[in-house]
Amino acid sequence: MFFLTSDRLKLIPLSHNQLQLLTQNRTELDNILGLNPSEQVYDAAIVAEMVDAAENFWLPQTALHPQDYSWFTNWDIVLKERNVSIGGIGFTGLPDIDGKTMVGYGISLLHEGQGYASEALQCLLRWAFANPQLKSVIATTPPENFGSHRVLHKNNFKETGFSDDMIHWQLNRS
Repeated sequence: MFFLTSDRLKLIPLSHNQLQLLTQNRTELDNILGLNPSEQVYDAAIVAEMVDAAENFWLPQTALHPQDYSWFTNWDIVLKERNVSIGGIGFTGLPDIDGKTMVGYGISLLHEGQGYASEALQCLLRWAFANPQLKSVIATTPPENFGSHRVLHKNNFKETGFSDDMIHWQLNRS
């Protein structure tokens, strides 16, 4: 099984079949991945966003791009010390014609404020920028999501604008 590691975390890109299982039975997915029971707890809006992403992006895109699924999937964020899934992170696909992709992430309410999102993002960016086609990574956040702003600042993202009630961020290849 392919995965990335950092000091405290392991990032596992979920295959198409694993994503299907994620939408049906998280406990069974944890068993297949050899993890202890997930500690992912989110508010209802985030759960709805994740269900939408699974049904309308992750599953269709990983089916269309089996060789490059890691650019289109949710990467489970696993706390190595306890071997539990505490969140997810991922891109919106391979770099586009301009060399850009977008990143999104979420950490369980039980594990926020401990630097896990920053560490996961740093780890995934290191992997992504190994692709020479990638020139920049973008992100958007609501103005009130100060935790996410800190995560992006810690990873050297710069604010690039504001539209549609969202702050736009970008990190260019150094």
